Amino acid sequence: MNTKENTSEEIDLGQLFKLIGNAINTFFNRIAFILKTIFHLFIVTLLFFKGHFLKFSLATFLGVGVGGYIDYTASPLYKSVMIIQSNFNSTRQLYSNIDFYNQLVKNQETKELSEVLHISQSIAKSIKNIEITGVSDEIQKLKQFGEFIKNLDSVTLKNVDYQDYLQEFNDINAEFHQEVQIEATAPETAKQCQKGIVTSIENNEYFKLQKKVNEDNIMVIDSMIKKQQREINKLQSFYKEIRLLEAQQPVGATNINLTDNKIERISEIELFNQIKKLKEEEVKLNIEKAKTKSTVNIISEFPERGILKNDFFSKKIIQMPLFFISGLFLILIMYVFNKYLANYTK
Repeated sequence: MNTKENTSEEIDLGQLFKLIGNAINTFFNRIAFILKTIFHLFIVTLLFFKGHFLKFSLATFLGVGVGGYIDYTASPLYKSVMIIQSNFNSTRQLYSNIDFYNQLVKNQETKELSEVLHISQSIAKSIKNIEITGVSDEIQKLKQFGEFIKNLDSVTLKNVDYQDYLQEFNDINAEFHQEVQIEATAPETAKQCQKGIVTSIENNEYFKLQKKVNEDNIMVIDSMIKKQQREINKLQSFYKEIRLLEAQQPVGATNINLTDNKIERISEIELFNQIKKLKEEEVKLNIEKAKTKSTVNIISEFPERGILKNDFFSKKIIQMPLFFISGLFLILIMYVFNKYLANYTK
């Protein structure tokens, strides 16, 4: 009986090791097949370029020649950047305005562009591109997400996820900074456009009203804080007078203390805490005053002269050879594929 059991166990172990061995062989065979396939594709690619080496060389030289000529004859391009902060939900209007200006640039409508930006037509003609992007990092996004969930009820909060919030986040949601960039053939163009871009938002009647309402609200809050501070100062003075009267009384005289000492001490501590709280609110209010003084806050102005745009990959002498080589590659691939299909049908 024991002999049969041992034989059965040996057979089971043998089958197990055989299955493991087959699995290992299959795994390594697949890896070898993948490596062979990659090597085969690499060799085929090399043979393809070797067979058409002269064509690709000609496309490269042609691209360098055309790109070099375009770079030589083209006017230099200057880039300027302005960092701004928009208030009173004016970000969308700002984006809309910039898109409108850029559309005028693309359509070469220099007269209308000069009118809306209050610049000369020669300056308007020198503009080649205007764009705006949001400047936001992970810390800012986390802060905005924290402010966003503060106003949500507990039921809605359960269904809100930070990753979902990031998917819906776009440049317009960037609460703090927006980057306005102008590319022009004249270095001083952007500086002359700065006032027109900002005033287009400042002169909007809706934002004027929002700014006035905000100023009125700040004045109300400021007056309330000052009133509370005066009342606390009066109460402190009252406590001081009580203590002076108590100190001036002769020994054994009737105590005129209006409240228990413990309660008085607690009240004074609360007063100090309230004073501290009011000071903090006053500081926050002053920051809010500075932040909302204008509809658009200019964090960093356009420089007096733009920086010459001389990026390596923006040069035509680099772009044109890549364009010619890519075009030739697609044409040859289509030719080879068409030839393969013709042979396949036979």
